[in-house]
Amino acid sequence: MRMLVHAKIPNDPFDAAVKDGTVGAKIKKILDELKPEATYFMEYDGHRSTMMILDMADSSKIPSIAEPWFLLFNAKCEFRPVMTPEDLGKAGLEAIGKKWA
Repeated sequence: MRMLVHAKIPNDPFDAAVKDGTVGAKIKKILDELKPEATYFMEYDGHRSTMMILDMADSSKIPSIAEPWFLLFNAKCEFRPVMTPEDLGKAGLEAIGKKWA
């Protein structure tokens, strides 16, 4: 299942990694392990943040996705199932509409 993972990173742990020169290696290690389809970095609510699209086989993968962000950056992680337009096309909305209208 395709998931949007949002890691909200507190400033202090990220600042420390920037100052000691380890931030790039830490982020690279996480992304090399997770192999996201897409990754974006941004400001969110005044903090550094990343959003990734990942293919998650089952919910038992949540710890292996979240723990690197927790352990290296004290981040808060949120998971949202997402669909591509093709996925939405397979959902059968017309039949669902007929059934429940």
